[in-house]
Amino acid sequence: MTTKAAFSPEEWTVVIEGPTSAGMLVLTASRGGTFRETFAMSKAYVEARSHHGQSELLDAIASTRPKTDHTRAHSPEEMRTHGLALIRNAVGLVAAKATPAELDDYRSFVLTVANKVADAHREHGQDVSPAETAIVEQITGALHGTGS
Repeated sequence: MTTKAAFSPEEWTVVIEGPTSAGMLVLTASRGGTFRETFAMSKAYVEARSHHGQSELLDAIASTRPKTDHTRAHSPEEMRTHGLALIRNAVGLVAAKATPAELDDYRSFVLTVANKVADAHREHGQDVSPAETAIVEQITGALHGTGS
């Protein structure tokens, strides 16, 4: 099983920022619901902790305080580009050092965070806005090495 020790401190920072980057991309995809969406992101971490013991790697990620890259984006496009690149880099690091099952678990956790944030707030009578749907699709692509 892969643990935090398999990664350098810089690599670990990228790995733990992947899930929160996905959540932040969805959170900023459309207006409204910031409080509910932030709460949903935190809840995803709490739920992951309840599955403790199934994956040492996810246990370590879920037990770490969620981190976000505080680099200031000058535009929504810059934030999206940076966030998706961070997710791709995180997946690359996990793929290089973890088992295929752990990689699948990591991808699933990142996507769970994104989907929980998207589902947290109804917008314009829709459970998930078109902008949120689009960014979740882009996150999915980044998790699997496709898309921009």
